[in-house]
Amino acid sequence: MKQRWLGSDVVIPDALIQSQYKFAGAAGKHFIAQLPVLIESYLHRWQLTITGACMHGMAALVLPVNTADGSAAVIKFQVLDDETAGEPIALTVWNGNGSACLLEDDPGTGTMLLQRLGDPMSAAIEQRRLSAREGVVTIAELLARLTAFTAPAQIRRLQEIAEQMLDELPFALKQIRDPGHRRIVTACGRAVSEVVNDSKSQLLHWDLHFDNVLAGQYEPWLAIDPKPLAGDPGFDLLPAIDNLFDPAEVLWRFDAMTQIIGLDRPRAKAWTLGRVMQNALWNIQDGEPPADDHLDIARQLLAHR
Repeated sequence: MKQRWLGSDVVIPDALIQSQYKFAGAAGKHFIAQLPVLIESYLHRWQLTITGACMHGMAALVLPVNTADGSAAVIKFQVLDDETAGEPIALTVWNGNGSACLLEDDPGTGTMLLQRLGDPMSAAIEQRRLSAREGVVTIAELLARLTAFTAPAQIRRLQEIAEQMLDELPFALKQIRDPGHRRIVTACGRAVSEVVNDSKSQLLHWDLHFDNVLAGQYEPWLAIDPKPLAGDPGFDLLPAIDNLFDPAEVLWRFDAMTQIIGLDRPRAKAWTLGRVMQNALWNIQDGEPPADDHLDIARQLLAHR
């Protein structure tokens, strides 16, 4: 697959094209096809000047830009779906309190203009300027701030997602060949069934890990790239427990985060197991077994009192 050039300035990376084609299907193909038009349109509409090379993950293209007054920002293009539609809503609620600031957005396309931040926390850990434990503590402190807000009514509810996961679980369990793995995922489902009627409506980030925390100008670290939900903050713990996975650190990370955020430990454990189950369901849908590190996290938490 060839890369697509937009003039001499912007390249749509081949990895982004492949991930969109694989995971987003027709919507991803349409998104890639429309990117040249979108980029030109929003650079003009918001009076932006590209100042560097593009960045991307699996789902978004990000361009560093300057605004008309010379301020540093980034513009983010992504497929508009159930996960991404809530991102500008959450960023508006947080308004820079622990997160990057939203400067402009177009709800019709999911395009956003955001405050430009620095390097990710993962780089600081890799360069040994920060330990993984310090990173986990910082993430927990950010989550304590972010989840202190009540989710707006239009944000997806965790309860509905959990109910759907429980509906999908019986079929998924039949696809797991290893009986030990099947028992772990079954136990995760049992834990979720005990908290699924949760009435909490706190604003969750859903994906806060070392790559989604960037160095700030007025604060040391700020969160980016939320996929917001309304629910129990215990569902927000797994990314930081799993990131740079170290089996010897699982319980320390879980205990530190629950204490800093001020969570009920049994409920936090149940929702963390629910997150393991969600990832297992996704893997099974992709024809893959549950991830070994997620199974190990669940195994340790199930044995942890």
